[in-house]
Amino acid sequence: MDTVGVRELKQKTTQVLRRVREKKEQIQVTYRGEVVALLVPVLSAKRRAKAAADEAVWADLDQLAAEISAHWPKNVTAVDAIRQDRR
Repeated sequence: MDTVGVRELKQKTTQVLRRVREKKEQIQVTYRGEVVALLVPVLSAKRRAKAAADEAVWADLDQLAAEISAHWPKNVTAVDAIRQDRR
């Protein structure tokens, strides 16, 4: 992650923001050597919607895994169950 001082940010705001926007870089802003801010790219509305949909799918899978685990027989591995089913 790259860093830029406040003075440099003031002088090169357009170039720094272009790096964040186009190259999806995260840039730390420093003041007297201490990090005081973080510039990060914002997801577009389309990408936010896709991310939310992806999160919903993973939540459903987590719920399904919890339900399967609750009813899974003790001392039976998934490999054993598949082998048994194939016989």
